[in-house]
This record gives sequence, C-alpha cells and structure tokens, in this order.
Amino acid sequence: MRHLMSPLDFSVEELDQLLDLANDIEKHPEKYAHACDGKKLATLFYEPSTRTRLSFEAAMMNLGGNIFGFSSAASSSAAKGESVSDTIRMVSCYADICAMRHPKEGAPMVASAVSSIPVINAGDGGHQHPTQTLTDLLTIRSLKGRLDHLVIGLCGDLKFGRTVHSLVRALARYEHVTFVFISPEELKVPEYIKEDVLKAENIPYKEVERIEDVMPELDILYMTRVQRERFFNEADYVRLKDFYILNNKKMNLAKDDMIVMHPLPRVNEISVEVDKDPRAAYFRQVQYGVYVRMALILTLLEVKVC
Repeated sequence: MRHLMSPLDFSVEELDQLLDLANDIEKHPEKYAHACDGKKLATLFYEPSTRTRLSFEAAMMNLGGNIFGFSSAASSSAAKGESVSDTIRMVSCYADICAMRHPKEGAPMVASAVSSIPVINAGDGGHQHPTQTLTDLLTIRSLKGRLDHLVIGLCGDLKFGRTVHSLVRALARYEHVTFVFISPEELKVPEYIKEDVLKAENIPYKEVERIEDVMPELDILYMTRVQRERFFNEADYVRLKDFYILNNKKMNLAKDDMIVMHPLPRVNEISVEVDKDPRAAYFRQVQYGVYVRMALILTLLEVKVC
C-alpha cells in the first residue's frame, strides 16, 4: 500500500507513467468510467477548499466510485477534540482511499502512519500540495510538450505558497530548468528551498521584484495569490495583497508561446482581461487536475484498466 505525501514520493519514471495515464484518461474517458465501481473515496477537509475537494470528488465519480466526507473541521468530530489518528482509523473502516487537507503541516503524514487505506495529502499548511503539483506537471507537459529545458517564473507569495514549494521540488529533478522568483522582500522563497533544493543540485535561479524585468525570458509564468489565511498581521496582508497584478500590458512583454498558470483561487493578481489571452492556461489547469487525480486514484488503488 502506498500513500502520497509529497510529489517526490514518485520517481521521475513513475511520474511519467502517471502523466501518461492521465493523458489516456483525457483521450478515452469512457474506458475508465467504471474502473472504480464499488470503491469509496473519503474527503477529509479540515480547511476550506473548492477546487481540490471538488476535483477529487469529480475524479472518483468519473471512475464510477462513491464519495463521502466533510468540508471543514467544524463539521467533523475534530470539533469535539478527536485526533487525526483516530479519525483516519475510523474512516479506514468505511473507505478504500482518503484525501486529506489540514492546516497543520505533517497531519496527513501522521494519518498515513496508522491508516489501513491509501492517504493522499491534499495540502498541509504551507508545506506541501502534491496533487496540485501533479496537476501543474500535467499542464506544463501537455501544453509545452516537455518538463525540461524551461524557464519558469513564480510570482507572488513564494514564502507561504505550498504550491510553489512543491512545484520547485518536483521540477528540480528535470534537466535544464531555470527558476525566476518574483516577489517582494517579505514574501521571498524560503531559504531552505534555495539551500536544500536549488543550491544543493546547482540549479540556476534568480530573485527579482519587478515582473516586467523578466517577462520576455519566461516560458511559464506561475502566478499565486497573497494568502490572507497565512498572515498573522492583517496590515501586512493589506499592504502586500495587490503587489502584483498581471494585465494585458505586461502580457505584451511575454513570448507568444508563454503560458500563464495559477493554482486558484484568483483574487486581484490576474486581471480578468487576461482570461481572453490564448496563453492563459489556469482554467485548463483545473480540468487537468481532474485527469491527474483520476490517474492517482487508480494508481494507489492498483486498479488496472485494459
């Protein structure tokens, strides 16, 4: 039995197989429509979510399976003081596989240690968001045709953004990838990411504050929102929340084949006028998230479809 706590839980070869499966699901959805008949997915979301929770539910339904769970800690026995360990032991009696989102870093790992069913980390605090990373990898590979030889700009909240941290770790395993970190001083990418991942592997990167200075060189621009829920000080959030706003004027500086990605939800950081640009890929990214989660469920449940 396998769990997914980090995108690094899969080797590059296993990732390629997973993405290949997701692409096949995209092309032949009818082939997989009953692959999980009789299987049940539990979605244990201690923290609010729209895309991730609904994407998991859509994925399991597309496979013919059933879903149940809760969408906030307040609507679960966590409100009565039940531990994560006890909750997953109980859920293991009901479900075949579980997706868990929790505000505390490491909570899904605690669950996986005592679970008798596969546990998928659907986001833990500011730490990891592996299924968003799988979605991002599928989006990049599908739209750019490769996961190597890329210049990737990551813009916005690089300090608290778990999507950014997971994506950097995953893409660092591919050849000739260069990172451009675009953020204010207060939201720079953590030192441990730079030291443990980039410098340790001699991966080129640079840090800038102005998005306009680097737009022409980017193959991918990954925008993120400034996350109010990660701030302890409301004044700091208000000061930084509109630091970057991507609009058509800035898009005019970019390559014709650059793609814009965003894990969503969007607040103010991408103007709605950009939605009409063919390089805007963030809503296609959402659809790829369903395909890759379908592939992940099949992989962890060891379901083979001929």
